[in-house]
Amino acid sequence: MSFDEEESFEHTLLVVREVTVYKIPPRSTSGGYKCGEWLQSDKIWSGRLRVVSCKDRCEIRLEDPNSAELFAACFIYPGQRESSVEPALDSSRYFVLKIEDGNGKHAFIGLGFNERNEAFDFNVALSDHDKYVSRENEKEASEKNATDSLIDIHPAVNHRLK
Repeated sequence: MSFDEEESFEHTLLVVREVTVYKIPPRSTSGGYKCGEWLQSDKIWSGRLRVVSCKDRCEIRLEDPNSAELFAACFIYPGQRESSVEPALDSSRYFVLKIEDGNGKHAFIGLGFNERNEAFDFNVALSDHDKYVSRENEKEASEKNATDSLIDIHPAVNHRLK
């Protein structure tokens, strides 16, 4: 089964039972976001987080834990992780996600984990997906190069009688 045939498969890389989503103010500096600026009153949602690998795209899904209804999704395309998921400057448990509605509009929301090791597992899941995509791309490139570099060592010889 090749990388292209896996389009319909989804691989769940991580499930975190409880995360918190915050409405965040616009970025105050060009350096990044600080979770200390997000007030507890800016909390807008709480629920389950799933990191899912879909071929070469990774999705961060924020879902209701009981009904599995989707609250928001962050799509990470190859090579665009830094623009989709940004760690907060002042804590390892908080991140900023770029969520999209599918019509070209996007918003930034704050994501908070209750435990530091959950945030660490989140980073590891995203890194594992990046490594998987790069390995598959290298494998496809080496297979293509192997078929392109085959040389016919038996030249065509005319064996007909004269």
